[in-house]
Parts: sequence; C-alpha cells; structure tokens
Amino acid sequence: MRGNRRLRFGGYAVAAAVTAGILAAAGCGSSGSGGDSGSGAGAAPSGVATSAGSGGLGAKAVTDYLSYTGGKPGAANKSLAPVQIGYVNQQGGPTSVGPLATNGAQMAVNYINAQLGGVDGHPVQLSTCFIASAEEEGTTCAQKFLANKKADVIAMGGVAIGAQSFYGALGGAKPVIDGVAATDIDSTQKNAVILFGDSTHVLGPMGAYAKNVLHAKTAAVVYPQSNADIPGALAIQQGLKAAGVTVKMEGYPPTTTSLTGVLTAAGAQTADMVVPYTDSSGCVNIAKALTQMGITDPKKIVSAPLCLNGQVAAGLGGDFPKWTYSIASSLFGDTTDKGMPAYTKVTGKYTTPADAPDPWEIVDFGQLLTVDKILNQVGYARLSPSKVLAAAKAFKGPQALGAPSLDCGQFAPAPAVCNDQAQFFQYAGHNKWVKEAGWLKPVS
Repeated sequence: MRGNRRLRFGGYAVAAAVTAGILAAAGCGSSGSGGDSGSGAGAAPSGVATSAGSGGLGAKAVTDYLSYTGGKPGAANKSLAPVQIGYVNQQGGPTSVGPLATNGAQMAVNYINAQLGGVDGHPVQLSTCFIASAEEEGTTCAQKFLANKKADVIAMGGVAIGAQSFYGALGGAKPVIDGVAATDIDSTQKNAVILFGDSTHVLGPMGAYAKNVLHAKTAAVVYPQSNADIPGALAIQQGLKAAGVTVKMEGYPPTTTSLTGVLTAAGAQTADMVVPYTDSSGCVNIAKALTQMGITDPKKIVSAPLCLNGQVAAGLGGDFPKWTYSIASSLFGDTTDKGMPAYTKVTGKYTTPADAPDPWEIVDFGQLLTVDKILNQVGYARLSPSKVLAAAKAFKGPQALGAPSLDCGQFAPAPAVCNDQAQFFQYAGHNKWVKEAGWLKPVS
C-alpha cells in the first residue's frame, strides 16, 4: 500500500554515528548577528574535514536565526496566549522513519521561545501526535488537529505509515509544512509544502553529477524489488538518462544477501558509475560485494544518504562505505558550510550533542525555524490556515540548513515539492569528507 512506503532518501545530511540533512527571500540571508541569535559563533565538530571551497549555501547561508525568523530578541512572553503548531511523526512502534525528527522540532521550539521571541512575543507550543504502527493512526492524528482550533498549521516529521489516512482525514483543511517527504503521497497534496524535497525529485541530480563531475557514459543501478524502493530507483534512472547516460537497472529480491551476481548482471565492473539504492542491510551487503569484486573507486560509487547510519557502520567494522553521497540538506561534517556554526551553537545548548548530526534533527530544526518565520510574517493577529498556506507556498528560500532557493509548486504532478537540488560529498573514512559538487539540479 502506498501509505506504507518507507523513506528511501535521507535528504538530509548524515546519521548521528558520524560523530560517535518564510516567507519572502528578503531578510533570510546571512545578515549580521547579535547576542545569542545563533550567529556564526561556535566551531564545527573536530575530526571532520572537507575539501576547499564554499559548502552549504555559500553566500546565501543562513547564519542569523533571529533575522531569518523575523523574531524579537529575547524570550517569548509566557503571559501571552501560546501559538500552537500541530506536529506529527512516526515513532514509538517497531519501525521509525525519523526517530529524532521530534527532537529537532522541539529543539527549535525551545530555542525560539528562549531567544527569538516566539511569534510576535507569543510562546510557541508543539501539539504532538505520534503514529506507531497502524495506518488508521493517521486518521486519529488528523482528527486531533482538526479539533484543535488554536493550531493553524501542522508540521510533519518522518511519516510513512499513516500518511495516506492522515491526509485523507485532514481533507486539506489545514496546511502541512513538511521537511522531508517520506512518501509520494505528501508530494501530491495541495495543502502541503515540502521544504527539503522528496525522493523522486532530489535523486534526479545524480544525472547532473554523472555528467558534470564523473563525465560518465554508463551507469549500473542496483535496488531491492519492493514497492518501497522501486520509485526512487526509477527516479535515479530517469535523471541519469536525461543526462545522456546509458543505464542498466538490476533489481533483486529484498531478502537477497549475496549481491555479487546482481552487481555483475548490472555491469558494475565496467560501468562509469555505480548506484546502490537500498536500505541499511542492503548497504552492508552491497559494500561487501563491491569490495570483493574490486570496485572501490569512491568517486564513482554514488548513494543516497540512507547508507549513512550506525547499523551500516557496525556491519562494516565501524565506519561507513567510502562512497560518494547525495545530500539535500547541510552536511554536519562540512566545515566549509557557513550555516553550520550557527546550528552547532544552538545544539550545544538545546539538544544532546551526540544527536546533533542526525539528518532528521537537522532537517526538522530548520523546518520549524521556517514555520516560525512564516507565522511571524503573517502576524499573530492575522493567523489562519489559508494565510499560513499562502505564505508557505510563496517561500523562495534560502532554507535554513537546506537548499539555496525553493520553488514550491513548480511540479504539476507534485505541487507540494519545493526543492529538487542536492549536493555531493565523498566520504574518505574516519569522519572526513571531500566535497565533489555543490547544489545540482536534474538535467532537463
């Protein structure tokens, strides 16, 4: 069922194991900071390196969160009525898409209330609802938010199970601002805005990487033959073909563990580019098979960042595969990213430092800053679902810790998607990164 589709693009930086990825553009840039507004003070994590050059958003990096959100310096006034933001995430069950997404959202709210003045001085509150394991729980969450007349907007974390019933029950009555879309259901919603993108669109830039960086003529794409993985694999294929690359696709049963035969059938040994597109267990098996076959060039093995998690590192002796990864958000290990010190400074006060690199913590922190920006722009006295949705759809970026520019509604079949850009980093091992390409869009 489409509502059970798992996330197959981590849009968004790297997993926590790396240390142990609004409204008008005016005022959203790197304006000067003051006080504790999350400005450039604070260092990027030690033991991490990238190549020379400007990472992240470059000159468009959001370094001053006070200016970005349009807030007021200092704490929100606790005596004023709170502004409630509905928040839904999939957690508490046997599987989670983004278990630390809620941490990132709550970190942003705590920081906004303590240092950015809330919304017009009113404190911000998350009205949370969590989906554990059943599709019908999405209906329950939608009904909760519909009944809450104080919540004019809903922020979404990583939701796959329950997404279809959630949107169905919500009926477009309230806007949903998403960081990363975990299903293609989100992308088609007219009342949703996806700030960091969805898998179908942020995997397309692999074609631009193949053409402009690798100068590849051929590519081998291997993927599990499941409803969860096929759409992303096809998006990669489409992006590569648009770039003039000849692609050989090879799917395999998800339970397959020995993948040398699959890679051989895909022509991985002679291909200019090899793209593993799979979950954590598949990443381990593919990495072992590639090593066994002598395919070890880290520049030509290109993966979505799902392979950057602790399970993969544990399965490979304590480190990630030395491949190149597409990233649709800031990378925690990118010391050339001018936006990272501001985030690092906030995480030092408002979250567990070991969680700071988690892709969902990064994305949902940036996402909630943008929600706050939108609410400040509309103004407390004028808040309504329709005004919030209109402001969200008009947001052009840059997105804090995200892409330098957004265009919400540019894709007719996916009106909620605002971003189709990704940047590329090669992992050199031991928490060291080499930037291979800045923000790329799919080849038209």
